[in-house]
Amino acid sequence: MDSRKPEKKRKFVKRKQDSISIPALKEGVLNGNRSSLAKAITLIESNAPHHYEWGQELLGELMPHTGNSLRIGITGVPGAGKSTFIEAFGEMLCNQGHSVAVLAIDPSSSLSGGSILGDKTRMEQLSKNPKAFVRPSPTAGTLGGVHRKTNETLLLCEAAGYDIMIIETVGVGQSEVMVRQMVDFFLLLAITGAGDELQGMKKGIMELADAMVVNKADGKNKQLAEKTRRELNQILHFLVPATKGWNSRAYTCSALEKSGLKELWDVINEFDKTTKETGSFQERRMRQKKEWFYTMLKDRILSDFFLDEKIKPAVPRMEEKIKSGDLTTSKAIEELLQLYKKS
Repeated sequence: MDSRKPEKKRKFVKRKQDSISIPALKEGVLNGNRSSLAKAITLIESNAPHHYEWGQELLGELMPHTGNSLRIGITGVPGAGKSTFIEAFGEMLCNQGHSVAVLAIDPSSSLSGGSILGDKTRMEQLSKNPKAFVRPSPTAGTLGGVHRKTNETLLLCEAAGYDIMIIETVGVGQSEVMVRQMVDFFLLLAITGAGDELQGMKKGIMELADAMVVNKADGKNKQLAEKTRRELNQILHFLVPATKGWNSRAYTCSALEKSGLKELWDVINEFDKTTKETGSFQERRMRQKKEWFYTMLKDRILSDFFLDEKIKPAVPRMEEKIKSGDLTTSKAIEELLQLYKKS
């Protein structure tokens, strides 16, 4: 006879939701603690509903400590050396005593939605600098590459004391427009061979730029870079200025040789001084807040709509009816909206 006692059934206890101390996280961010800042950004980037609530609570606490940085957007044609330029430029600013945060908008995997993280590996030296913070941000498959999370990450970095914010775009067209709506100064990187390059550079993107820089102006390429700079200045002369009271100009630099970077920083400082004197700096910031309000409002309404318990099962049904020809697109939308209003 088997005297062994029957094994008790194991009870699986559901793990409690992770708990976060908002006051402790706030204190860590305000003290410039990199670990706390990274945790806060992860909270903002999370899609979990409870994380969203905590993230917004934290942002609310930190808002009075934001808005004190100079925000610089950087984009450029493929091969312009954006990451090399940002690393050299960021290192120079850190050596001058500034604290620099770089938000590098990374192309996301279309399958996983994860970030490739290429920029952090390319900016290896800057990432190691104690006065710099480099954060690759996944685009989550969106064409623009910039969304709510990037703007809120920017605010967190400002609260942590970073006085220079650099946002590098993925460079796919719409992202430039979105970044322009988030920054004070917008820089467009170019390379030599203006004839072919300018054919592919949209006039609209050039109109967004407060300055253009011909990178890789070194060695045998130096004379050609000067020629490209002159050609770009001729074009910029006929374009509507991106910022009221400021004339956009083209310059040359070499991120490899670190030449022309100090001169460019002088231009940005002159821009900062001029626009604050004329009031266009403050006017742009106010306009950006208004634009961000409507962007957030649309984002929230859209999110609530698709997360609605009655809408979630109804959308695939409508899709099938549209595909089979039983329902027109307009009628399907009308039915979904009526269903949403009732719920």
